[in-house]
Amino acid sequence: MARATQTDLAVLAALSVAPMTGYALRDAIIADLGAFWAESFGQIYPALDRLAAAGYVSTQPGARRGSSLYRLTTTGEAHLLELMQTTPTEVPPRDGLLLRLFFGKTLGPTACRGLVEKVRGRAVAQLAKLAQIRADDANKPATDDSPYWLITISAGEHRARATIAWADETLAVLEALPQADTGRNGQPSRTQARIVESQGADGAITPELPEERGFGSH
Repeated sequence: MARATQTDLAVLAALSVAPMTGYALRDAIIADLGAFWAESFGQIYPALDRLAAAGYVSTQPGARRGSSLYRLTTTGEAHLLELMQTTPTEVPPRDGLLLRLFFGKTLGPTACRGLVEKVRGRAVAQLAKLAQIRADDANKPATDDSPYWLITISAGEHRARATIAWADETLAVLEALPQADTGRNGQPSRTQARIVESQGADGAITPELPEERGFGSH
């Protein structure tokens, strides 16, 4: 399935929950799908134009001046089901952290530990956010969607716990290695420290979740 088609699926699926403006749609995707899916405005609005031209969504003026409210049409519902029944695309992995650890001899164990500790910290924060989302959902009226949404929360929890367990094991391995990667005064070299500090999203095993917003708020 092409990237644009996957974006169409995400947009149509989100609109199947409730009609939304493009801005609210992006907020809902970030809040409710953010643990495993991402779409930018640059992907959402072209998708909405494409889907509207095909008759899969209808538009009407939104509450705010200049905004449009998008609603799934009957043909859009049929197209969504068709897309949902296709085989999900397997994306080749690109894990910046594991790439660095594979060639970790270049960095040395101290710098590698810094990378792993950052990932562990994100996983701990992820687990706490998921626990809060689960608690908040427990206080809301259950819907037919609720069991499916909880499945994705559970997946995030399992991944976060697995990341923490892997990180603890990895940190123990790195701690046992000869600490020969220090610069003067026993501190990590400038290059090693810079690599640890600059590690970004490409090195993350589990993505962060934003503050809770989403379909239930529209």
